[in-house]
Amino acid sequence: MSRRTSRPLPPRETPAWVVPGAWIGFALFVVTLVAYAPAITAEFIWNDSDYVTAPELRSLSGLWRIWFEVGATEQYYPLLHSAFWVQHQLWGDAPTGYHLVNIFLHATAACLLVATVRRLAIPGAWLAGFIFALHPVHVESVAWISEQKNTLSLVFYLIAALLYLRFEQERRRNLYLAATGVFVLSLLSKSVTATLPAAILVVLWWKRGRLEWRRDALPLLPWLVLGAAMGVFSGWVEKTYVGAQGSEFDLSLLQRSLLAGRVAWFYVGKLFWPADLIFIYPRWTVDPTQAWQWLFSLAVVVALVALWLIRGRWRAPLAAGLFFGGSLVPTLGFFNVYAFIYSYVADHWQYLPSIGLVVLASAGMTRALAAKSAGWRLGLPGALLAVLAILSFQQSRMYADMRTFYATTIAKNPECWMAYNNLGNLLRNRGEFQLARVQLQEALRVRPDLYKVHYNLGNVLWDLRLPSDATRSYERALELKPDYPDAHNHLGRVLLSQGRRTEALHHLQEALRLDPGYHDARNNLGMALRDMGRLDEAVAEFERVIRVEPLMAAAHLNLALTLSILGRTSEATESYQTARRLNPRIPELRGVSP
Repeated sequence: MSRRTSRPLPPRETPAWVVPGAWIGFALFVVTLVAYAPAITAEFIWNDSDYVTAPELRSLSGLWRIWFEVGATEQYYPLLHSAFWVQHQLWGDAPTGYHLVNIFLHATAACLLVATVRRLAIPGAWLAGFIFALHPVHVESVAWISEQKNTLSLVFYLIAALLYLRFEQERRRNLYLAATGVFVLSLLSKSVTATLPAAILVVLWWKRGRLEWRRDALPLLPWLVLGAAMGVFSGWVEKTYVGAQGSEFDLSLLQRSLLAGRVAWFYVGKLFWPADLIFIYPRWTVDPTQAWQWLFSLAVVVALVALWLIRGRWRAPLAAGLFFGGSLVPTLGFFNVYAFIYSYVADHWQYLPSIGLVVLASAGMTRALAAKSAGWRLGLPGALLAVLAILSFQQSRMYADMRTFYATTIAKNPECWMAYNNLGNLLRNRGEFQLARVQLQEALRVRPDLYKVHYNLGNVLWDLRLPSDATRSYERALELKPDYPDAHNHLGRVLLSQGRRTEALHHLQEALRLDPGYHDARNNLGMALRDMGRLDEAVAEFERVIRVEPLMAAAHLNLALTLSILGRTSEATESYQTARRLNPRIPELRGVSP
């Protein structure tokens, strides 16, 4: 009987569901959900309604427009808006679904950060992931639905980074192509991810202490070109479609350099001491004649020089600083961002850049505690994470609803004219006209030169049946911006109510000269012409409106009244019936049969 050689059985693969890391990842998702619990039931705030798919984009043709019509969405991030399009098919205008997706994406990004840090063999990977997930400076990116562009783009950014790091080690073409494809997806979600190739170069330098053109830089050259192209295009969209131009953005290169230094240190401060976080921070005055403002930029230079000098012994701080500052470049002040009209800083702008300092701090804490007892190794990080979670929970509460959101912003930043203005508009829409008036007057106390606030106040005064006061507000708005069609239109309407028909006619015609497609102004022009006895011209204006806006009940009603005056009863009846069908609340009128 032959003797068989005994061979050991191959080790069983441990099922994924019992891997300790999987349970830690699950715990990360749970604590993130708990920390952001107040945001789950929050309403839409700020410009969420501009990002959650507009009615005209909810069809398949609308999805086509999202991708191929610049200006169809507020910013050209077609993958982001496609994600919103899909979500709208699932839960419509209910905010909860969008909030849950944002929290899920944020937790996913935190887990991908852990995977990236572990691949680079940096200590403290899970601590970095938990700090990133729970840090209160990220609440703005997670609780604000519009900033799903931050969470979505970072997921793609980190997947692309992981794929590229594998390519860098294995040099397989399919890995490079996959990484490039995911990098493009990140750019189509938010253009700030254009900084990824530069960040990878920093990481490669940190690993080896030097860079080689053929091995390190050349493969990333197409990424640098793609990122630069998307950055330039996004800047053009920001200027052309969003409105990032004008006197508010007239800063010299010297002013922008001073601003950049202050912005960088501001974010460092909020990251390490996240107190008094506000949605809209006070807008600084950048003045090169004030010596103290130079200290921020000077401190940046000193810090970089110091980190460069110690690079031989410890490259990590310089690498982290370069990652942080380089990722902030799009929002440091060198390029115009629309939000600069009310603040030069915002928490959501350091969502991606914060990774550099979070990883550095986590690695430093892990190394410092390595020789300590288990109580220290678990207790100190645990206490830190508990504090961060509590702060994020409290910060999330301010996003509960629009009124809470603006009131909290004003309480922390009493000079925030934008919050006063937006709260005033919100109160007006809810019929609280006196309170709206107070808020808009507060906005003008802070910035009396804002034409839109004068216009908004005029609307409230008109609602309060104060036509003379409304007239003065509209006229002040036009003094500040003579080519403002809305102010011309509404001033024309008020003047018409006061019997000042010739003046009203002038302003309504000016509104249409500035905006020929302004249907409300054309409807008001028809009313002015009718009041002046120019009935045939009035009919022509109402019919022009109806041809392009067939669902505008007011135009059908005005046409019916004008035709009735002309004695064209059957046509008047038909127009009146259409108006009643479009708006059943229209009362029955004498002289026109229902």
